[in-house]
Amino acid sequence: MALSSELNTYHKERVIRQILNSFIMTIILKIRKDNPEKVLVKQAAEIIRKGGLVAFPTETVYGLGADALNAKAVEKIFEAKGRPADNPLIAHIADKKDVYRLAKEVPKDAELLMKEFWPGPLTIILKKSKIVPDIVTAGLDTVAIRMPSHKVALALIKEAKTPIAAPSANLSGKPSPTDAEQVIEDMLGRVDVIIDSGSCDIGVESTVIDMTVKPALILRPGGLPKEKLEKFLKNIGKEEHSEKPKSPGMKYKHYAPNAEVIVVEGSREKVMKKARKLVEEYKSKSKKVGVITTAKEHGYDADVVKYVGNTEKEVARKIFKALRDFNKEDIHIIIAEGIEEKGIGEAVMNRLRKAAGYNIIEVR
Repeated sequence: MALSSELNTYHKERVIRQILNSFIMTIILKIRKDNPEKVLVKQAAEIIRKGGLVAFPTETVYGLGADALNAKAVEKIFEAKGRPADNPLIAHIADKKDVYRLAKEVPKDAELLMKEFWPGPLTIILKKSKIVPDIVTAGLDTVAIRMPSHKVALALIKEAKTPIAAPSANLSGKPSPTDAEQVIEDMLGRVDVIIDSGSCDIGVESTVIDMTVKPALILRPGGLPKEKLEKFLKNIGKEEHSEKPKSPGMKYKHYAPNAEVIVVEGSREKVMKKARKLVEEYKSKSKKVGVITTAKEHGYDADVVKYVGNTEKEVARKIFKALRDFNKEDIHIIIAEGIEEKGIGEAVMNRLRKAAGYNIIEVR
């Protein structure tokens, strides 16, 4: 009995040591969005150079960054997020010249898009060079590259003197963070530094376009609407799913809150009518119901109603926060109104459908 007790004590102490060893003392740095403090940026950049993890703001969402050329550092991203290893990352740069280091070949059409839309919310897929570790690209022969426009992100990359590999700074599968508070919820104790620069301007991730095929394919709609790309490229295709995805956000369920999500799509009046019926139906089953709406005057008798604005840009900025906030309300069912797929609205609907696991009701 005594030996058994000693073994139990030993195993408990071992578990406690493992937990303590896995916990990182996270530093939170508040850095000005428009005029980043150089001394604080240097502090974060030093962590990147030493192989650590830094969560940082971009114009789209917050990213979780590591030195893109350091395979061991990049491995920490997957561990911190609980991210599948076959889900590739995006390499963030601050100088267009770095594209020619990371990519084996850069087509003229890609150079045209770089000139027109960088820095900005566009990620370009190119054939990778030998210096890019396989872990960044999930073993593919292509690499995803973008140049963010956020001043803090650009300052961090420049000071780190290396491309930074970064997915969104959330636990895998959960809604992407659009402010530092959301990053802290998911990443405190998992990363070395979290930079707090307030809210992101766009609110959904970058558009991803594959320039290794003809015609070019949009792999993920995002902050740069397809309509703008079509002014420079003809016959752009669209790919929603792949067993070997070249882009984040293609293979796995993403952006999901704890509650079940149902998306109702169609004309506004019919959508709201159907949504009200669903609220009544689930409440009659003693379910706690939340609604995401684009109407200030909605008439929903739900437990929680989140108004996310009535323009696609406003909805894009608020949609991830709304999904996250429902987690704090202990909601069982979220009913989300679909919006028109124009401009950035296409990206919003892409995220909502994935959050719902394609649990969609159409009322035409």
